[in-house]
Amino acid sequence: MQEVFGRRDLIEPAKLKELAQRDDARGWKQVGSHLGAIAVTGTALWLARDTAWLAVPLFMIHGMLINFLYAGQHELSHSTVFSNRKLNEAFGRAFGFILLYPRDFDQIQHFAHHRYTQDWEKDGELARPPYTFTSYALWVLGPTYWYSRVRRILRFSAGVVSEPYILPKERPRVIREARLHLAGYAVIAALSLWAQSWAAVLLWLAPMVAMKFVHQLQNTIEHLGLPHNDVITQNTRSTRTNAVMRWMCWNMQYHTAHHAFPSVPCYNLSKLHQTIFTDHGRKPPQMTYLGFQAAVLRAFGRGRTEADYPQDRIWISDDTDLEPVAPPPSHRAA
Repeated sequence: MQEVFGRRDLIEPAKLKELAQRDDARGWKQVGSHLGAIAVTGTALWLARDTAWLAVPLFMIHGMLINFLYAGQHELSHSTVFSNRKLNEAFGRAFGFILLYPRDFDQIQHFAHHRYTQDWEKDGELARPPYTFTSYALWVLGPTYWYSRVRRILRFSAGVVSEPYILPKERPRVIREARLHLAGYAVIAALSLWAQSWAAVLLWLAPMVAMKFVHQLQNTIEHLGLPHNDVITQNTRSTRTNAVMRWMCWNMQYHTAHHAFPSVPCYNLSKLHQTIFTDHGRKPPQMTYLGFQAAVLRAFGRGRTEADYPQDRIWISDDTDLEPVAPPPSHRAA
């Protein structure tokens, strides 16, 4: 995951080397603050579980914090949080277990995504049909997201691996990993039944599943509606948002900078963005979370789907003039 999928002419090599340095203190600060926040909201939720007016907002915040652990899992897969690779792996596996998203599989899929960004045939995150309004809504809200995650763990546990980006030599590893996850979940379920406790549901599964849609705002904004080419500064979108969201998402809102140089740690992404874009008067594609979702709703209105839009240019942006690019189906020529 240390390969650089970006253009070297965007930044001086010495500056890139400086920004790519791991800082264990900052890594521990990011990991510790995120896990600490989860511990605080989890404790508060447990204590307030019988007080609805307080439990509901705590449930929502707690669920968001758990889901955004994926930003940490992603960064840990790049081995950029800590200087010690084993430490990155240990936390990455723990986060993957919590999120029902095994770390080895995610790393393989994500590697393919970085190397072949926006390539329908090879990008690990594009192993899906083009979105319709319904399929997009179900993915954002969570039903199909969780179905695919649980089904994959069960399928891998049964020894069935069909993803084309997983090489034959990698299949035993993801099968073993899925079986270990399944065994761990079975132990938690058995202990919960034995203790007659709903703690795992209240403090983990229910808030994580219910609040997935907030994390999906980040997952969907990064590439959808951008050209399917191999130019990082065109095919990857950054996000305009606030400091709290940047902390919770481990600075992945600077996504274009991350895709250009994935060896740079999350805590240096703002400086990387400044160096390769702002300092040179450049801007990557960028939108706000809600602005993006509004544009998607317009794009999929009147029966249109992702397949109705051109693959070689942008079709979701703040520019509302892009909306008529795909006419509604009833207006197309036979």
